[in-house]
Amino acid sequence: MLDRFDLALLNLVQRNDSQTSDALARHVALSPSAIARRLRRLRGDGWISRTIALLSPRLTERRLRAIVLVQLSEHANQRGKTALLKRIDQALQVQFCYELAGVHDLLLLFDCISMAEFNEVVEAVLVADATVRRYETSVVKQEFKFAPFIELSERD
Repeated sequence: MLDRFDLALLNLVQRNDSQTSDALARHVALSPSAIARRLRRLRGDGWISRTIALLSPRLTERRLRAIVLVQLSEHANQRGKTALLKRIDQALQVQFCYELAGVHDLLLLFDCISMAEFNEVVEAVLVADATVRRYETSVVKQEFKFAPFIELSERD
């Protein structure tokens, strides 16, 4: 299981995984070598699934981002839903997909170079068969917050 040192390290590396063990040791009461060992173990045991780099808005601010809410057909079978989810997974322009409870079945975030690319991908992914009953698109005007961090504590 995870102890308080593991949780503290996970909280720190979620926000900045490029910190050295020496820098992390200023916030966690462990030696840099103990921190390095723990981080290797946390990665090896799957507590850290991957490390990514988030691009600066200087590179992304002119891109078209859209949130798409999808309703599946009342008669959508599991095979059709599986095929749809595979197309979504393979579309590089879809950054995330959540299955929802309520009126809509899926929530997708698209990131495209242009409206033409968005339309092309939507046609290929969502309009490919009768599994999708309808979808609604909202274009993102401006991002105010993106903080996909989970503050872990010993209660978790």
